[in-house]
Amino acid sequence: MSTNDYVKFITQTFVKHFDIPKSARKQIRIQKKEGKDPFLYRWFGVLPYSILMVFKRK
Repeated sequence: MSTNDYVKFITQTFVKHFDIPKSARKQIRIQKKEGKDPFLYRWFGVLPYSILMVFKRK
């Protein structure tokens, strides 16, 4: 990818981002955050998360 293509891509991405109203960007950010898996599950897998769930249940 040449430098001109890269600058064009960055500019298009920047303009597309700021064409969206601020409230819509905030909604998108909140939806992304809600869609993420819990921290323990993302970083360490299923086993620590399942152990945590067992202890929370008691």
